[in-house]
Amino acid sequence: MRVCDIQRCEVRPGRLVEFTFSEATVGAMASLAPDPRPPAYIQESHIRTARSVREGGLFVPTWLGAAFDLPGPVDLDVLERALRGWTLRHETLRSGFRWAGDEMQRFTLREDDVSLRREVVGDFADAGALVRYLQNRFDTAADALRWPNLIYTAVVRDDSASVYMAFDHTNVDAYSLQRIPEEIHELYTAGLTGRPVTGMPTGSYVDFCRQERRDADGIGDTHAIVARWREFIGRCGGRLPAFPVDLGLQPGDVLPEQKLVCEPLVDANAAAAFEAYCRPYGGSLVGILAATSLIVHELGGGSVYRTVVPFHTRLKSAWSDSVGWYVGGAPIEVPAARDFRGAMETVRAELRANRSLARIPLARVLPLLGAEFRPTSPDLYSIVSYVDARLLPGSSRWTESKAYGLIRVSYGDQVCVWVNRLHEGLWFACRHPDTDVAHKNVRRYVERLRDVIASVPALDASPPPSRRPVDATPLRLFGVGAAPGRG
Repeated sequence: MRVCDIQRCEVRPGRLVEFTFSEATVGAMASLAPDPRPPAYIQESHIRTARSVREGGLFVPTWLGAAFDLPGPVDLDVLERALRGWTLRHETLRSGFRWAGDEMQRFTLREDDVSLRREVVGDFADAGALVRYLQNRFDTAADALRWPNLIYTAVVRDDSASVYMAFDHTNVDAYSLQRIPEEIHELYTAGLTGRPVTGMPTGSYVDFCRQERRDADGIGDTHAIVARWREFIGRCGGRLPAFPVDLGLQPGDVLPEQKLVCEPLVDANAAAAFEAYCRPYGGSLVGILAATSLIVHELGGGSVYRTVVPFHTRLKSAWSDSVGWYVGGAPIEVPAARDFRGAMETVRAELRANRSLARIPLARVLPLLGAEFRPTSPDLYSIVSYVDARLLPGSSRWTESKAYGLIRVSYGDQVCVWVNRLHEGLWFACRHPDTDVAHKNVRRYVERLRDVIASVPALDASPPPSRRPVDATPLRLFGVGAAPGRG
């Protein structure tokens, strides 16, 4: 989907209706025994970081969301049943955490205990006022440090309804968000027509958390993955990598506000030509990272581009349709290359050598390094993410249904970039510190990236033999990658 903020997702006036967990559902949580399935390391890191930042005096909203239209007039009773049915399909949405001293304990509601409360908020004649209300409401309702930490809304009009949903990042990643419009549309249509919903059962992210944690806890400080991260962080000067261009920030600065850039990058023909050129080296993911390495070198980013590449961790088919935060990170190092092909060769080799590192959560690795990594920002590091979303169910209708993946842009000192391949071409989104220097350099990066993508297919050289592409299936969005915090 196109990634943007709530201000740029074509919000239109109408009657706002909210769907939240009922008082009975919230009350049932109080008597629940602890669920022995632990949080994922990425969930725990996200919540602890949010608490640390909050205790430092700053409220940093980090929710993610989805927006899409349903044709109308919309039956709110049917929509409510569809939203409840979708919530029950994904166990993580009825699971949360509470503190027992400094330990996070999971609780999980039974399906029978989950009900929604529907409330008509009122009529909004002004789109700007509606946007401001939705952002403020989502900031409160989808807060990482509360439960429930999700909310569903609909803006109802005579001929349609626009659905806006927001979630704390512990529940969702980019891939989860991109599946929502089609799943809700399917459930809603089935409710209208009375036909049954078909499909295989969906794997539980809560079960995945237990399995991933069990695997991660089996490694020690001498494990090869830990050694690789130790070497990488050492070459980064003892820190995880930031975007290697001047952002106008000084050490010790308070966490700055951020701005968002989101726009089309190139059209479908240019995206296809770029992919065809990059395919022998591993595909567009490799091309985007290679281009970035060349551009940041041009912008004064040093002789080696170091970054952490987000990859999905949906390694079993059981997780393929599951809502959750299935993201890990793999470090790569790309020395300044003479040309684009040389950069692609290096990126491809780095990804092949290091992608397996994404299977062990970085939040597990860092304590084993013997150093103190106490994040003061929602993002541990900068990311550049690439996703080809064209095969996702319903993707061909995203433009027609005004479907968007939403990110909350608030505070942060990193640059996070998402390039999504859609049917209409490549879509670019980036959030960055709100400084004049950062805006100038990010703007230069966007324009140079567009130039490289458009010009590379015209290069006159024969590519090497075709090779298996790097898997670039959806990763962490928005929030923001595999680092503790958004992603």
